[in-house]
Amino acid sequence: MIENQKIRPAQVIGPLGEPLTLDSLPPSTTTRWVVRRKAEVVAAVNGGLLSVDEACERYGLTLEEFASWQRSIDRSGMPGLRVTRIQHYRDLYERQQRF
Repeated sequence: MIENQKIRPAQVIGPLGEPLTLDSLPPSTTTRWVVRRKAEVVAAVNGGLLSVDEACERYGLTLEEFASWQRSIDRSGMPGLRVTRIQHYRDLYERQQRF
């Protein structure tokens, strides 16, 4: 069955428009998560380079943490991933949903 086969692209387009491969993703030992690195991992999952489970295992993330990165990008783009501005973008998103 085709749906059971794991067909993955060799590369996907990253958040800054550059090609991402498994080798160019942040190292699995990453402990300092800057906006670009978070966005690269989300782009890799969205593009099919990694599954959500593989990304969480590789980087020691919880499913909730990864899901929050995806939500932040969907709502506010890369600036939404900034830890110092999370509340600002969350409030902005909630205000937009009301009107």
